Amino acid sequence: MFTLGGGYAMIPLIEEEVVNKHKWIGKEEMLDLIAIAQSCPGVFAINISIFVGYKLNKVRGAVATALGTALPSFLIILAIAIFFHQFEDNRVIAAMFKGIRPAVVALIAVPTFNLGRRAELNWFTIWIPIVSALLIWLLGVSPIWIIIAAGIGGYCYGRIAS
Repeated sequence: MFTLGGGYAMIPLIEEEVVNKHKWIGKEEMLDLIAIAQSCPGVFAINISIFVGYKLNKVRGAVATALGTALPSFLIILAIAIFFHQFEDNRVIAAMFKGIRPAVVALIAVPTFNLGRRAELNWFTIWIPIVSALLIWLLGVSPIWIIIAAGIGGYCYGRIAS
């Protein structure tokens, strides 16, 4: 039901429930799931929920977790869409949406920094996310090319390091 900020804002909530509270998967597996969910097409939070649901109860679990993840957000957005046109010119509502923007940035930034810490970034590897972000932001490089390059680089590094 926490739709602000999208899937990345949900990472701490998902992790708290799946890893810490219910212990369905470990922290390392959660980090792997995040990487897999990012590289798969579709909604990030639903991808993670499908993986966890499938692990717990195969296809029935995957369907249940996908619906449980998608339906609350869908219903909230549907309700907003139905009634938004009545409020879109309201200055108070417009100010509320402007006030939400910094909170959404924080909701995305905190999980990003936590992922970086758990991925054990160091002075040797920190350049990878920085250069990737700059390529996307400043030069408009498609994130798909960054993911492909990172996958190839990781594969080559794994072959050389082993």
